[in-house]
Amino acid sequence: MKLGIKEIEAIIPHRHPFLLIDYIEDYEPGVSAVGYKCVTFREDFFKGHFPEEPVMPGVLTVEALAQVGAVAILSKEENKGKIAYFGGINKCRFKGKIVPGDKVRLETKIIKQKGPMGIGEAVASVDGKVVVSAELTFVVGA
Repeated sequence: MKLGIKEIEAIIPHRHPFLLIDYIEDYEPGVSAVGYKCVTFREDFFKGHFPEEPVMPGVLTVEALAQVGAVAILSKEENKGKIAYFGGINKCRFKGKIVPGDKVRLETKIIKQKGPMGIGEAVASVDGKVVVSAELTFVVGA
């Protein structure tokens, strides 16, 4: 099931300029989601990171992965209208750069959930090459 910006905004509370995913290619509520960020030179963060060599900040890539995971979690019927907060970031590795023109594939799989807490296994890749991987802990709140 593909989701555009309006459908994503109906699931998660993030808005421009902090909504970091352009579309969801596929998702299964409570299980996983795959989304994309199409990176352009016009992104605000490139003005300062870095003016001489524009690179998407790694922490924003982790946030984009969390937003994709939030689509999976918050699309479950019992979580509709709620917010998924960060509870932790573990095993995070930065393995490559994301630059203007890249189409970043963002995939988060929910590997564990107990009550309002859970863990997502998240991987960002460009052209099939992993650029960021992490284990993201989340807490679903009101």
